[in-house]
Amino acid sequence: MDSQRQKKVSTLIKKEIGKIIDSTLRSRLFKGVLVSVTKVKTTSDLSKSKIYLSIFPSKKTKELLNFLIKNKFVIKQKFIDLARGQLRIMPDIEFLIDNSLDYIESIENVIKNGGENPIKN
Repeated sequence: MDSQRQKKVSTLIKKEIGKIIDSTLRSRLFKGVLVSVTKVKTTSDLSKSKIYLSIFPSKKTKELLNFLIKNKFVIKQKFIDLARGQLRIMPDIEFLIDNSLDYIESIENVIKNGGENPIKN
């Protein structure tokens, strides 16, 4: 169970990192790519945060994830500037892909197209 502090830090990271990623992508090569921060999981000691991203179109996922990992330091610096008075320690961030939308889409395709029942497997 997450503490109140973890929830507050995760919410702050989700909001601000989402804005930073959006502004960074607008000025780069990734025009027409939609990135959403779906959730943020922060450890109990607030030292690490896993940032889950949903990317559309999904064919740009690998390229965009590599770009974000390479520019993690710049993104973290921008976040520190925005959250200066709110956090004492900036958690180390890790970008991960949230595949839940792809999973839901595959289940819907199976149901609509009468494919193999995923529950039996």
